Amino acid sequence: MSLLMTFRIAFKALGRNKMRTALTMLGMIIGVAAVIAMVALGTGAQQQIEDQVKTAGTNLITIIAGSVNTGGVRSGFGNSPRLTPEDANLLRQLPEIQYVAESISARQQVIYGNQNWNTSVEGTNVDLPDIRSWPLKYGSFFTDDDVKSAAKVAVLGSNVSDTLFGEDVDPTGLQIRVRNHIFHVLGVMTSKGAGSGGSNMDDQIFVPYTTVMKKLTGTTFIQRIYASATSADGVNTAAAAITSALRTSHETAPGEDDFTVQTLDDIVALRTQATATMTSLLAGIAGVSLVVGGIGIMNIMLVSVTERTREIGLRLAIGARGSDVLLQFLIEAIVISIAGGAFGIAIGFLVSELLRVYQGMAASVPANAVLVAVGFSAAVGIFFGFYPARKAAGLDPIDALRFE
Repeated sequence: MSLLMTFRIAFKALGRNKMRTALTMLGMIIGVAAVIAMVALGTGAQQQIEDQVKTAGTNLITIIAGSVNTGGVRSGFGNSPRLTPEDANLLRQLPEIQYVAESISARQQVIYGNQNWNTSVEGTNVDLPDIRSWPLKYGSFFTDDDVKSAAKVAVLGSNVSDTLFGEDVDPTGLQIRVRNHIFHVLGVMTSKGAGSGGSNMDDQIFVPYTTVMKKLTGTTFIQRIYASATSADGVNTAAAAITSALRTSHETAPGEDDFTVQTLDDIVALRTQATATMTSLLAGIAGVSLVVGGIGIMNIMLVSVTERTREIGLRLAIGARGSDVLLQFLIEAIVISIAGGAFGIAIGFLVSELLRVYQGMAASVPANAVLVAVGFSAAVGIFFGFYPARKAAGLDPIDALRFE
Protein backbone atom coordinates (compact mmCIF):
# COMPACT_ATOMS: atom_id res chain seq x y z
CA MET A 1 0.00 0.00 0.00
CA SER A 2 1.34 3.45 -0.91
CA LEU A 3 2.25 5.97 1.76
CA LEU A 4 -0.26 8.46 0.33
CA MET A 5 -3.08 5.91 0.66
CA THR A 6 -2.05 5.19 4.25
CA PHE A 7 -2.26 8.89 5.06
CA ARG A 8 -5.69 9.17 3.44
CA ILE A 9 -7.05 6.22 5.44
CA ALA A 10 -5.57 7.67 8.68
CA PHE A 11 -7.15 11.09 8.12
CA LYS A 12 -10.53 9.55 7.24
CA ALA A 13 -10.41 7.51 10.46
CA LEU A 14 -9.75 10.66 12.49
CA GLY A 15 -12.50 12.55 10.66
CA ARG A 16 -15.13 9.92 11.49
CA ASN A 17 -14.82 10.74 15.20
CA LYS A 18 -14.20 14.47 15.24
CA MET A 19 -15.29 15.07 18.82
CA ARG A 20 -13.16 12.22 20.18
CA THR A 21 -10.20 13.43 18.14
CA ALA A 22 -10.63 16.98 19.49
CA LEU A 23 -10.88 15.78 23.09
CA THR A 24 -7.81 13.61 22.59
CA MET A 25 -5.92 16.68 21.37
CA LEU A 26 -7.01 18.68 24.42
CA GLY A 27 -4.40 17.24 26.76
CA MET A 28 -1.64 17.99 24.26
CA ILE A 29 -3.00 21.50 23.65
CA ILE A 30 -3.00 22.34 27.36
CA GLY A 31 0.48 20.87 27.90
CA VAL A 32 2.14 22.66 24.97
CA ALA A 33 0.38 25.96 25.75
CA ALA A 34 1.58 25.73 29.36
CA VAL A 35 5.15 24.98 28.27
CA ILE A 36 5.21 27.89 25.80
CA ALA A 37 3.76 30.33 28.35
CA MET A 38 6.16 29.24 31.12
CA VAL A 39 9.20 29.40 28.86
CA ALA A 40 8.07 32.83 27.64
CA LEU A 41 7.82 34.13 31.20
CA GLY A 42 11.21 32.64 32.10
CA THR A 43 12.87 34.13 29.02
CA GLY A 44 11.25 37.49 29.68
CA ALA A 45 12.48 37.48 33.28
CA GLN A 46 15.99 36.65 32.07
CA GLN A 47 15.84 39.54 29.60
CA GLN A 48 14.75 41.88 32.38
CA ILE A 49 17.77 40.84 34.42
CA GLU A 50 20.08 41.48 31.47
CA ASP A 51 18.49 44.88 30.85
CA GLN A 52 18.98 45.84 34.49
CA VAL A 53 22.60 44.75 34.28
CA LYS A 54 23.09 46.95 31.22
CA THR A 55 21.69 49.95 33.09
CA ALA A 56 24.18 49.38 35.91
CA GLY A 57 27.15 50.14 33.69
CA THR A 58 29.94 48.68 31.63
CA ASN A 59 32.21 46.07 33.27
CA LEU A 60 31.11 47.35 36.68
CA ILE A 61 32.82 46.28 39.89
CA THR A 62 31.53 47.57 43.22
CA ILE A 63 33.66 47.75 46.35
CA ILE A 64 31.56 48.18 49.48
CA ALA A 65 32.89 49.15 52.89
CA GLY A 66 32.38 46.57 55.63
CA SER A 67 30.28 46.81 58.76
CA VAL A 68 31.18 48.15 62.19
CA ASN A 69 30.84 46.21 65.45
CA THR A 70 30.18 48.53 68.39
CA GLY A 71 29.30 47.00 71.76
CA GLY A 72 28.07 43.85 70.08
CA VAL A 73 25.85 45.85 67.71
CA ARG A 74 26.83 45.45 64.07
CA SER A 75 25.91 48.13 61.55
CA GLY A 76 25.21 47.30 57.94
CA PHE A 77 27.64 47.27 55.05
CA GLY A 78 29.00 50.66 54.03
CA ASN A 79 29.63 51.97 57.56
CA SER A 80 33.24 50.94 58.08
CA PRO A 81 35.64 53.92 58.13
CA ARG A 82 38.37 51.81 56.53
CA LEU A 83 37.38 52.56 52.92
CA THR A 84 38.83 55.96 52.00
CA PRO A 85 39.54 58.14 48.95
CA GLU A 86 43.15 56.93 49.19
CA ASP A 87 41.88 53.42 48.41
CA ALA A 88 40.23 54.77 45.27
CA ASN A 89 43.52 56.39 44.24
CA LEU A 90 45.26 53.07 44.81
CA LEU A 91 42.82 51.31 42.48
CA ARG A 92 43.45 53.91 39.77
CA GLN A 93 47.02 52.63 39.57
CA LEU A 94 45.95 49.07 38.70
CA PRO A 95 46.40 48.25 34.98
CA GLU A 96 43.20 46.16 35.02
CA ILE A 97 41.07 49.19 35.95
CA GLN A 98 39.90 51.85 33.49
CA TYR A 99 37.66 54.12 35.59
CA VAL A 100 37.21 54.63 39.33
CA ALA A 101 34.55 56.65 41.16
CA GLU A 102 34.24 57.24 44.87
CA SER A 103 30.73 57.07 46.30
CA ILE A 104 29.10 58.36 49.46
CA SER A 105 25.37 59.04 49.76
CA ALA A 106 23.00 60.73 52.15
CA ARG A 107 19.24 61.28 52.18
CA GLN A 108 18.44 64.98 52.04
CA GLN A 109 15.53 67.30 51.41
CA VAL A 110 16.12 69.17 48.14
CA ILE A 111 14.28 72.47 47.71
CA TYR A 112 13.55 74.75 44.76
CA GLY A 113 11.14 77.63 45.30
CA ASN A 114 7.99 76.17 46.78
CA GLN A 115 8.83 72.64 45.62
CA ASN A 116 10.80 70.12 47.66
CA TRP A 117 11.71 66.46 47.38
CA ASN A 118 13.44 63.96 49.63
CA THR A 119 16.05 62.12 47.62
CA SER A 120 19.49 60.56 47.72
CA VAL A 121 22.44 62.90 47.34
CA GLU A 122 25.13 60.78 45.70
CA GLY A 123 28.69 62.02 46.13
CA THR A 124 30.93 60.80 43.34
CA ASN A 125 33.51 62.00 40.82
CA VAL A 126 33.81 62.69 37.11
CA ASP A 127 34.22 59.04 36.06
CA LEU A 128 30.70 58.00 37.06
CA PRO A 129 29.01 58.69 33.66
CA ASP A 130 31.70 56.58 31.94
CA ILE A 131 31.40 53.73 34.43
CA ARG A 132 27.61 53.71 34.23
CA SER A 133 27.45 54.41 30.47
CA TRP A 134 25.09 57.23 31.40
CA PRO A 135 24.82 60.29 29.12
CA LEU A 136 23.34 63.65 30.10
CA LYS A 137 20.03 65.03 28.87
CA TYR A 138 20.85 68.66 29.67
CA GLY A 139 24.01 70.52 30.60
CA SER A 140 27.25 68.86 31.67
CA PHE A 141 28.75 66.87 34.51
CA PHE A 142 31.01 68.49 37.11
CA THR A 143 34.79 68.62 36.63
CA ASP A 144 37.92 67.51 38.51
CA ASP A 145 38.34 71.08 39.74
CA ASP A 146 34.83 70.92 41.25
CA VAL A 147 35.81 67.72 43.09
CA LYS A 148 39.10 69.18 44.36
CA SER A 149 37.44 72.36 45.61
CA ALA A 150 34.36 70.61 47.04
CA ALA A 151 32.21 72.89 44.90
CA LYS A 152 28.50 73.14 45.58
CA VAL A 153 27.33 71.96 42.16
CA ALA A 154 24.80 69.27 41.31
CA VAL A 155 23.62 67.14 38.41
CA LEU A 156 20.02 65.96 38.80
CA GLY A 157 18.42 62.62 38.10
CA SER A 158 15.47 62.93 35.72
CA ASN A 159 12.85 62.17 38.39
CA VAL A 160 14.22 64.85 40.71
CA SER A 161 14.34 67.38 37.86
CA ASP A 162 10.76 66.61 36.79
CA THR A 163 9.51 66.90 40.37
CA LEU A 164 11.21 70.20 41.18
CA PHE A 165 11.07 71.98 37.82
CA GLY A 166 8.45 70.16 35.76
CA GLU A 167 8.78 67.77 32.83
CA ASP A 168 10.92 68.68 29.81
CA VAL A 169 12.35 71.73 31.57
CA ASP A 170 16.11 72.41 31.40
CA PRO A 171 17.11 73.59 34.90
CA THR A 172 20.76 74.18 33.99
CA GLY A 173 22.03 77.33 35.71
CA LEU A 174 19.29 77.41 38.35
CA GLN A 175 19.88 76.96 42.07
CA ILE A 176 18.57 74.42 44.57
CA ARG A 177 18.97 74.20 48.32
CA VAL A 178 20.26 71.11 50.08
CA ARG A 179 20.08 71.51 53.85
CA ASN A 180 21.48 75.04 54.33
CA HIS A 181 23.65 75.06 51.21
CA ILE A 182 22.88 76.54 47.80
CA PHE A 183 23.89 74.28 44.89
CA HIS A 184 24.15 75.33 41.26
CA VAL A 185 22.52 72.91 38.82
CA LEU A 186 24.93 71.90 36.06
CA GLY A 187 22.68 69.48 34.18
CA VAL A 188 20.25 66.54 34.17
CA MET A 189 21.02 62.87 33.49
CA THR A 190 19.00 60.88 30.97
CA SER A 191 16.37 58.52 32.37
CA LYS A 192 17.95 55.25 33.49
CA GLY A 193 15.13 53.39 35.25
CA ALA A 194 15.68 50.66 37.82
CA GLY A 195 19.22 49.57 38.58
CA SER A 196 20.53 46.06 39.26
CA GLY A 197 19.50 46.45 42.90
CA GLY A 198 15.95 47.40 41.97
CA SER A 199 16.25 51.03 43.16
CA ASN A 200 15.19 53.97 40.99
CA MET A 201 18.43 55.36 39.56
CA ASP A 202 16.67 58.53 38.40
CA ASP A 203 15.67 59.51 41.93
CA GLN A 204 18.99 60.98 43.05
CA ILE A 205 21.26 63.95 42.51
CA PHE A 206 25.01 63.82 41.92
CA VAL A 207 27.51 66.13 43.58
CA PRO A 208 31.28 65.90 44.16
CA TYR A 209 32.01 63.33 46.84
CA THR A 210 34.25 65.85 48.60
CA THR A 211 31.26 68.18 48.93
CA VAL A 212 29.19 65.47 50.64
CA MET A 213 32.07 64.58 52.99
CA LYS A 214 32.94 68.15 53.99
CA LYS A 215 29.60 69.96 53.88
CA LEU A 216 26.83 67.39 54.35
CA THR A 217 28.08 64.45 56.41
CA GLY A 218 31.40 65.56 57.95
CA THR A 219 32.97 62.14 57.39
CA THR A 220 36.45 61.22 56.20
CA PHE A 221 35.59 57.87 54.63
CA ILE A 222 33.48 56.71 51.70
CA GLN A 223 30.86 53.99 51.51
CA ARG A 224 31.58 52.52 48.08
CA ILE A 225 33.95 52.61 45.17
CA TYR A 226 32.73 51.94 41.65
CA ALA A 227 35.32 50.64 39.22
CA SER A 228 35.22 49.65 35.58
CA ALA A 229 37.45 46.91 34.18
CA THR A 230 39.31 47.57 30.95
CA SER A 231 37.31 44.80 29.21
CA ALA A 232 34.34 42.54 29.85
CA ASP A 233 36.57 39.47 29.80
CA GLY A 234 38.82 41.01 32.43
CA VAL A 235 36.18 41.74 35.08
CA ASN A 236 37.03 38.74 37.26
CA THR A 237 40.76 39.39 36.91
CA ALA A 238 40.22 43.04 37.85
CA ALA A 239 38.10 42.03 40.87
CA ALA A 240 40.89 39.72 42.07
CA ALA A 241 43.47 42.52 41.61
CA ILE A 242 41.27 44.92 43.60
CA THR A 243 40.87 42.42 46.42
CA SER A 244 44.62 41.79 46.58
CA ALA A 245 45.48 45.51 46.52
CA LEU A 246 43.01 46.41 49.28
CA ARG A 247 44.10 43.48 51.46
CA THR A 248 47.67 44.70 51.21
CA SER A 249 46.64 48.30 51.93
CA HIS A 250 44.37 47.39 54.85
CA GLU A 251 46.71 44.66 56.11
CA THR A 252 43.95 42.06 56.26
CA ALA A 253 44.09 38.34 55.59
CA PRO A 254 41.64 36.34 53.46
CA GLY A 255 38.43 35.88 55.43
CA GLU A 256 39.07 39.03 57.47
CA ASP A 257 38.29 41.60 54.77
CA ASP A 258 36.73 44.88 55.89
CA PHE A 259 35.31 45.38 52.41
CA THR A 260 33.30 43.42 49.84
CA VAL A 261 34.05 43.24 46.13
CA GLN A 262 31.02 42.51 43.95
CA THR A 263 30.77 42.05 40.20
CA LEU A 264 27.59 42.03 38.16
CA ASP A 265 28.20 38.33 37.54
CA ASP A 266 27.53 37.70 41.24
CA ILE A 267 24.19 39.53 41.09
CA VAL A 268 23.19 38.08 37.75
CA ALA A 269 24.09 34.53 38.80
CA LEU A 270 21.92 34.76 41.91
CA ARG A 271 18.90 36.19 40.09
CA THR A 272 19.34 33.90 37.10
CA GLN A 273 19.50 30.86 39.36
CA ALA A 274 16.28 31.86 41.10
CA THR A 275 14.56 32.54 37.77
CA ALA A 276 15.83 29.30 36.23
CA THR A 277 14.66 27.29 39.25
CA MET A 278 11.17 28.77 39.06
CA THR A 279 11.01 28.33 35.28
CA SER A 280 12.15 24.71 35.57
CA LEU A 281 9.54 24.04 38.24
CA LEU A 282 6.74 25.53 36.15
CA ALA A 283 7.98 23.84 32.98
CA GLY A 284 8.10 20.54 34.86
CA ILE A 285 4.47 20.96 35.86
CA ALA A 286 3.63 21.75 32.25
CA GLY A 287 5.64 18.70 31.16
CA VAL A 288 3.42 16.52 33.34
CA SER A 289 0.48 17.85 31.33
CA LEU A 290 2.20 16.72 28.13
CA VAL A 291 2.75 13.23 29.53
CA VAL A 292 -0.87 13.06 30.67
CA GLY A 293 -1.91 14.17 27.18
CA GLY A 294 0.27 11.42 25.70
CA ILE A 295 -1.32 8.81 27.94
CA GLY A 296 -4.72 10.05 26.80
CA ILE A 297 -3.65 9.57 23.18
CA MET A 298 -2.51 6.03 23.92
CA ASN A 299 -5.77 5.16 25.69
CA ILE A 300 -7.92 6.52 22.87
CA MET A 301 -5.82 4.72 20.26
CA LEU A 302 -6.22 1.45 22.17
CA VAL A 303 -9.99 1.99 22.20
CA SER A 304 -9.83 2.74 18.49
CA VAL A 305 -7.95 -0.49 17.80
CA THR A 306 -10.61 -2.44 19.68
CA GLU A 307 -13.47 -0.73 17.82
CA ARG A 308 -11.84 -1.28 14.43
CA THR A 309 -10.67 -4.85 14.93
CA ARG A 310 -12.88 -6.24 12.14
CA GLU A 311 -11.76 -3.46 9.80
CA ILE A 312 -8.12 -4.27 10.54
CA GLY A 313 -8.76 -7.97 10.01
CA LEU A 314 -10.42 -7.27 6.64
CA ARG A 315 -7.49 -5.15 5.47
CA LEU A 316 -5.00 -7.81 6.51
CA ALA A 317 -7.07 -10.51 4.82
CA ILE A 318 -7.08 -8.74 1.43
CA GLY A 319 -3.32 -8.24 1.40
CA ALA A 320 -2.39 -5.29 3.65
CA ARG A 321 0.85 -5.82 5.49
CA GLY A 322 1.25 -5.45 9.23
CA SER A 323 3.63 -2.55 8.61
CA ASP A 324 0.84 -0.73 6.71
CA VAL A 325 -1.53 -1.05 9.66
CA LEU A 326 1.20 -0.02 12.12
CA LEU A 327 2.04 3.03 10.01
CA GLN A 328 -1.63 4.04 9.75
CA PHE A 329 -2.21 4.05 13.51
CA LEU A 330 1.14 5.69 14.13
CA ILE A 331 0.24 8.46 11.67
CA GLU A 332 -3.05 9.00 13.48
CA ALA A 333 -1.27 9.38 16.83
CA ILE A 334 1.36 11.74 15.39
CA VAL A 335 -1.27 13.88 13.62
CA ILE A 336 -3.23 14.24 16.86
CA SER A 337 -0.05 15.20 18.73
CA ILE A 338 1.25 17.69 16.17
CA ALA A 339 -2.16 19.29 15.62
CA GLY A 340 -2.62 19.59 19.38
CA GLY A 341 0.89 21.01 19.64
CA ALA A 342 0.15 23.61 16.94
CA PHE A 343 -3.01 24.76 18.71
CA GLY A 344 -1.09 24.75 22.00
CA ILE A 345 1.65 26.95 20.56
CA ALA A 346 -0.93 29.46 19.31
CA ILE A 347 -2.66 29.52 22.70
CA GLY A 348 0.73 29.79 24.46
CA PHE A 349 1.59 32.84 22.35
CA LEU A 350 -1.81 34.36 23.13
CA VAL A 351 -1.45 33.78 26.89
CA SER A 352 2.08 35.25 26.85
CA GLU A 353 0.87 38.35 25.02
CA LEU A 354 -2.07 38.79 27.40
CA LEU A 355 0.24 38.54 30.41
CA ARG A 356 2.59 41.07 28.85
CA VAL A 357 -0.10 43.58 27.90
CA TYR A 358 -2.53 43.34 30.82
CA GLN A 359 -0.34 42.16 33.70
CA GLY A 360 2.87 43.98 32.76
CA MET A 361 4.88 40.76 32.91
CA ALA A 362 7.95 40.37 30.73
CA ALA A 363 7.22 37.55 28.29
CA SER A 364 9.22 36.57 25.24
CA VAL A 365 8.79 33.32 23.31
CA PRO A 366 12.14 32.14 21.89
CA ALA A 367 12.13 30.39 18.51
CA ASN A 368 13.84 27.31 19.92
CA ALA A 369 10.97 26.85 22.39
CA VAL A 370 8.53 26.55 19.47
CA LEU A 371 10.77 24.01 17.73
CA VAL A 372 11.14 22.02 20.95
CA ALA A 373 7.37 22.07 21.49
CA VAL A 374 6.69 20.77 17.96
CA GLY A 375 9.40 18.13 18.26
CA PHE A 376 8.18 17.05 21.67
CA SER A 377 4.61 16.80 20.41
CA ALA A 378 5.72 14.52 17.58
CA ALA A 379 7.84 12.46 19.98
CA VAL A 380 4.87 12.04 22.34
CA GLY A 381 2.74 10.87 19.42
CA ILE A 382 5.33 8.31 18.34
CA PHE A 383 6.06 7.11 21.88
CA PHE A 384 2.48 6.75 23.08
CA GLY A 385 1.09 5.74 19.71
CA PHE A 386 3.56 2.96 19.00
CA TYR A 387 2.09 0.40 21.38
CA PRO A 388 -1.51 0.68 20.06
CA ALA A 389 -0.18 0.69 16.48
CA ARG A 390 1.93 -2.41 17.10
CA LYS A 391 -1.01 -4.13 18.76
CA ALA A 392 -3.18 -3.40 15.68
CA ALA A 393 -0.45 -4.62 13.31
CA GLY A 394 -0.03 -7.85 15.26
CA LEU A 395 -3.69 -8.94 15.03
CA ASP A 396 -4.38 -12.28 13.39
CA PRO A 397 -6.68 -11.70 10.36
CA ILE A 398 -8.93 -14.69 11.13
CA ASP A 399 -9.34 -13.78 14.82
CA ALA A 400 -9.95 -10.17 13.89
CA LEU A 401 -12.72 -11.08 11.41
CA ARG A 402 -14.39 -13.23 14.06
CA PHE A 403 -14.27 -10.38 16.60
CA GLU A 404 -17.69 -9.19 17.81
